[in-house]
Amino acid sequence: MDLVQFMVVIIVVGVLLWLVNNYIPMDSKIKQILNIVVVIALILWILKVFGLLSFLKGIRIGR
Repeated sequence: MDLVQFMVVIIVVGVLLWLVNNYIPMDSKIKQILNIVVVIALILWILKVFGLLSFLKGIRIGR
């Protein structure tokens, strides 16, 4: 994966999370849980991209 693709994915996830937080009315507890889940998923994806989580190689999301 290129560095440019890597940064684009992180930026897109950040913008989508910002849009959800600002424009979709939800309880603050639900927003907090959503933010935590997205950040944890992003961290796991980053660790997988850099090869630090070898046990996640068998897990695929999408095609």
